Amino acid sequence: MKNLSLFCFAILALLAFSRCTNDTVAEQSGDAMAKFTSDANFTKAHEAPQAIDHKGKGETIELRTPDGGMTKVYVRKPEAWTNKFLFVIHEWWGLNDHIRQEADHLADSLGNVTVVALDLYDGQVTANPDEAGKIMGSVKPERSEAIIKGALAYAGKDGQVATIGWCFGGGWSLRTSILAAERGAGCVMYYGMPVEKAEELAALQVDVLGIFAEKDQWINRDVIGKFETLAKATGKKVENHWFDADHAFANPTSPRYNDAAAQEANALALAFLRKKLGN
Repeated sequence: MKNLSLFCFAILALLAFSRCTNDTVAEQSGDAMAKFTSDANFTKAHEAPQAIDHKGKGETIELRTPDGGMTKVYVRKPEAWTNKFLFVIHEWWGLNDHIRQEADHLADSLGNVTVVALDLYDGQVTANPDEAGKIMGSVKPERSEAIIKGALAYAGKDGQVATIGWCFGGGWSLRTSILAAERGAGCVMYYGMPVEKAEELAALQVDVLGIFAEKDQWINRDVIGKFETLAKATGKKVENHWFDADHAFANPTSPRYNDAAAQEANALALAFLRKKLGN
């Protein structure tokens, strides 16, 4: 009877350890910024964006994802075929007209590059800060990774993929470049939450350009300083730039938009992407 009790205890312990390990893996691959959604001040720092009506030059297409689902992406293709891709990842509002406008602007500026705006919210879009927080907090990392892998399959095994994103999308820009591994070309992250552990960063094979705001209370110098230490310890190249502005300062539809800082930051990002994508 004693041996049976010990055996049962061992099984329960093993199951508990397995559950804990799986939870840790999911947490590591998820969006660390989601923890801020319980902070009322973080939500208040995301005032409703100005509505715009952008007539996009691209098209919305459906891609199959490896989890058996489908995802819709906004794509701008150049006139001639290219193996150069830029993945654009939205803020916590979702894939709205502002992000499509950014995708079009980047496509026009980069030339012979296919620009793909991903939708990690599976079609959910909002201009309500409380709703945006709930959506961001409910994002499942496994689904986000499946969407990214679907986009990587679209780029093909010879595709060279750079990434860019803002806020929620800034963190996922880094994670997308990590998933791209040897197909990565470069990563731009605007005021996004970086990964926090060496094993999360291990697969990254590209340079990272970070753009951050001095007045950002959450993605601050302490957070980014730890990321810089992690990058140095793991042999990754990260170049960060700080601006005297607030979170979301590069979004022209946000009340926090800072034109001077945005223009300078966007010029840095564009020069970086042109270099990494060979344009």
